[in-house]
Amino acid sequence: MKATIFIQGRETSEEDIWFVRRLINDNPGLHRKGLSVKLAKLWNWRDARGQLKDMACRSFMLKLHRQGRIALPAPLRPPVVRKKRFPEVPHSKLPIACFLQELLPLQIKLISPSYKQYPFFRYLLSKYHYLDYCGPVGENVGYLVYDNNNRPLACLLFGAAAWRTAPRDSFIGWSSETRAANLQFIVNNSRFLILPWVKVPCLASYLLGAISRRISKDWICKYNHPVYLLETFVQKHRFKGTCYKAANWIYLGDTKGRTRNDRNNEQKAPVKELYVYPLERHFKKFLKEENAI
Repeated sequence: MKATIFIQGRETSEEDIWFVRRLINDNPGLHRKGLSVKLAKLWNWRDARGQLKDMACRSFMLKLHRQGRIALPAPLRPPVVRKKRFPEVPHSKLPIACFLQELLPLQIKLISPSYKQYPFFRYLLSKYHYLDYCGPVGENVGYLVYDNNNRPLACLLFGAAAWRTAPRDSFIGWSSETRAANLQFIVNNSRFLILPWVKVPCLASYLLGAISRRISKDWICKYNHPVYLLETFVQKHRFKGTCYKAANWIYLGDTKGRTRNDRNNEQKAPVKELYVYPLERHFKKFLKEENAI
């Protein structure tokens, strides 16, 4: 039986690795970017908009390189060392403690790098979220929430779903092949921050409900494909998942204490509760179709 591994969410055989080695050997004049573009074209590795996923392909090749399975040419320039913290943005920390009704209507702003408050969004997450924040990776949608007096209340970030988690995959009825094809139609609520000085009952569950009604349309506008299911992981020793339960998210089970990218049961992480929220009535049917768009 031929060995198969998973790299960058892709089922990778020894023949695939041999193909990449031959591509590198046959193109000695190409650097890492050129090789990743060429491999993405050869494998037709594209996103829902038909654009080449050359950055994902480059990450794929870099992981193979670090594992000693291939030998990439030296980088053209030293890697950029990114600062973990974002510049401070002055803001009020006056307490907001009242009933939710007094803050309505809320302003739920879709965040993008071109939005003038994007630096504020990044700073708030890096400053106040217990997991910190270094910036998004891959497809993602963020929201910055204000009250009716333009006071900031919360930040939410949605991004790539976990590659594999037994409770979710069993709940959907996924095979490995179908999961690989349709994982893009699930997104993970990776950050949810109610600012520390905001004490408003029911605000968190209200926001989850409001965003669940719009996120698929926002995702289609940005990435040209829908979203059928939301997921999130709640650390059991820190939180009780109260707002997700109140917003009718479904508890599926606990994780096994592994990280998102752990393939060999070596990386330990806190046990988390897994919750999901369907955005379509027939979400399981869509997620198991060969072409879910």
